[in-house]
Amino acid sequence: MMNPLNPVRLLQELIRIPSVNPEGEPGVANPGEGNIAVALGKVLGDLGAKVSLREVLPGRPNVVARFPSDREGKPRLLFAPHTDTVSVVGMTIDPFGGEVKEGKVWGRGASDTKGPMATMIAALSRLPEMIPTLGYEIWFAGLMGEESGQYGAKALAEEERFDFVIAGEPTDIKTVHAHKGSLWVTLLAHGKAVHASAPELGENAIYKMTSAIERIRALVLPDLSKTVHPLLGSSTLSVGTINGGSKTNIVPDHCEATLDIRVIPGEDPLRIINLIRQAAPDLDVVHLGSAPLYTNPDHPLIAKLSSLGATPIGAPWFCDAAVFAQQGVASIALGPGSIAQAHTADEWIACDDLESGADFFERFLRALV
Repeated sequence: MMNPLNPVRLLQELIRIPSVNPEGEPGVANPGEGNIAVALGKVLGDLGAKVSLREVLPGRPNVVARFPSDREGKPRLLFAPHTDTVSVVGMTIDPFGGEVKEGKVWGRGASDTKGPMATMIAALSRLPEMIPTLGYEIWFAGLMGEESGQYGAKALAEEERFDFVIAGEPTDIKTVHAHKGSLWVTLLAHGKAVHASAPELGENAIYKMTSAIERIRALVLPDLSKTVHPLLGSSTLSVGTINGGSKTNIVPDHCEATLDIRVIPGEDPLRIINLIRQAAPDLDVVHLGSAPLYTNPDHPLIAKLSSLGATPIGAPWFCDAAVFAQQGVASIALGPGSIAQAHTADEWIACDDLESGADFFERFLRALV
């Protein structure tokens, strides 16, 4: 049996294994979560868990671990941090250095979410003899693809049934039981290209787009502000990008813009899409989304977490917890560190937060007798 793991040293090891999500511009030659899944599988296997690597996309598996239990039929509790990180483009530190300096561990994923992951595993490593006797069967999953598509969570939610899920995220050890969902919208405007010396002969797609965005803002923003969630406020809309044209002296025949809409629980995303189409009938509208989260704070395990100091709160961001909640599973997000450090150019997490996070999860596990 392994000795208990140190969360700081474990995090250093995890940071030094690149696991950048390949979507967009990852900034590394070989993105993906394959290598970290293998490494985590070895660690979890050494802790006595039955481990499987379950490929979700080519070369991108979930790592799923089931810890021993002294009897069948227990409710299942899943610890579920994600293994992928965002791009390392623009970072001002070594993204994979895992350096300890100024009382902090530095590197991509330190906060989001290899730090929370390390504290969960460290806590599990402290209780090898107690885990089988707990009132819950303990599972751990390192989920791929959270940063884009949530493919890992969706796959596992289809494969297994859990009774309570803790998505590892940097929440300052507060229980996030409600968060907004995301609705990402791509707008496409089409025009007619002509020489810019005679623009009246063409149709300017950028003009069409900018006019449509103003109409969308005028119609959708007041509508979203009408409904206020007690924890999360109203749904929001932000124009994220706009790109169009090919050369200065050509009237642009195409323009693309993207919208980021954060949706409160209870809002119908398709209703918002219909409003956008109503405001911009001359544009093509493509959308994808991630669900909002709401788990009743009266749930017994949320009450237990709260009694240990993890106050229930809401959050404006989204995470994998919502995927499991869509299946009717009580789900939350929880972990050490601050979301303010996630995705930053010099990402870090405090060593003290890692130690206190591991201590917290150990106390929580001990409370499951």
